[in-house]
Amino acid sequence: MSDRSPRQQRPRGGRVVAELGRPETPEETAARKAENSRNYRARKTINNLVYSLLATVGVVALIVLVVPRSDQPLDRAVDWRSVTQEAQQTRQETLVNPELPDGWSSNYAEIRSTGTGGVTSWNVGFVTPSDEFVGITQGFDADPTWLATQLNRSVASSVSTIGGLEWTVYDNRESTDGFGNVHYALTTESGTSTVAVFGTGSIDEITLVAEAIAPQVAANADDQNTEEDTQDSDTEDGGN
Repeated sequence: MSDRSPRQQRPRGGRVVAELGRPETPEETAARKAENSRNYRARKTINNLVYSLLATVGVVALIVLVVPRSDQPLDRAVDWRSVTQEAQQTRQETLVNPELPDGWSSNYAEIRSTGTGGVTSWNVGFVTPSDEFVGITQGFDADPTWLATQLNRSVASSVSTIGGLEWTVYDNRESTDGFGNVHYALTTESGTSTVAVFGTGSIDEITLVAEAIAPQVAANADDQNTEEDTQDSDTEDGGN
């Protein structure tokens, strides 16, 4: 008589699932395979994303290494003298164009045609040696509303003679809130031009700019007188 026990028979049916303790049904098999497929696709998507990020980082690193770079800082200063000469060809008025000492630079110089009330103006901005801002705006046929807007509704405080011209002084230094970069300003009128010099610079810096443009501001009065004389002459010739 043999001691060998009879061989256990494997249950017929599907794959035995340990958690279930029985073969899984066809529906459970299909669900398991579908879940495995979803997990596989998810892993592939994550892997592809990681590979794409690594490739992007590699390309950026290559560009950084290959593209030549200058050790010199970018010079964004505007050559306001040249810009003034070009703009002057479009205007009959004398555009202000100050000669300033070394250490001054310009960050903009342009004619603006969409100002308050439709006023066209010539505008130049400067960075002072003390790294402050001084701006010039020259409005043509401007009215008081335009000037008030340029100065952020500043109130005149006194009058000063600079470069042979009378300038109205606006001093907001004690409380600059609400006045933007108009901490101090000087304004004057000549011919058809209304000129304002303003900024966060010191009084000396703003006065320096006013002195530098005074002859050009005064020239606008001469330009207007010349134009009026020409118109009178044309009228007389027409009458004859």
